[in-house]
Amino acid sequence: MGNRGPQPRTGGRPRKPLADKILEGNHGREPLTVIGLPDTPCLEGAEMPSPHEFLSAEQKSGQDLVASEIYKATWNWLQKHHCEHLVTQQNLEQYAMAAARWIQCEEAISQFGFLAKHPTTGAAIISPYVAAAREYSKHANALWNQIYAVVRDNCSTDYSGQSPQDDVMERLLTMRRR
Repeated sequence: MGNRGPQPRTGGRPRKPLADKILEGNHGREPLTVIGLPDTPCLEGAEMPSPHEFLSAEQKSGQDLVASEIYKATWNWLQKHHCEHLVTQQNLEQYAMAAARWIQCEEAISQFGFLAKHPTTGAAIISPYVAAAREYSKHANALWNQIYAVVRDNCSTDYSGQSPQDDVMERLLTMRRR
């Protein structure tokens, strides 16, 4: 068979966020799905699912793993935008762990430097923490983009401003001061 256009979800014009569709009007196309809140005076909040133990496991270096903090901050951000029920706990935990490991690798690079000694030849090589940090960074960004896309596509209010991803970057920028 020949080429029949882009694969699903890989090409074409990007989807417009729900908030923008509401603001600009729908122009008579398919109906918008707006996840609204009931008009009751006493709303009950959903409890945050407690993060699994491995997100706060003791590390060999003795440092705290910050994955649990990232998990909680991201959950609170999702709850603020009423999208916490749209993101799976597994996806949230994967993002938190990848971001925490990225921070851990960056701290190791700051502590040990960019170079390491080759185990057999003794020659200088690039530290393995550099490659690990790059991989964790890619993984964390891919997972964050999935989470952010859920909020962007389903949030009818303004979702801009401070996000948990900004908190991770702030932690990286201030880690030497700790």
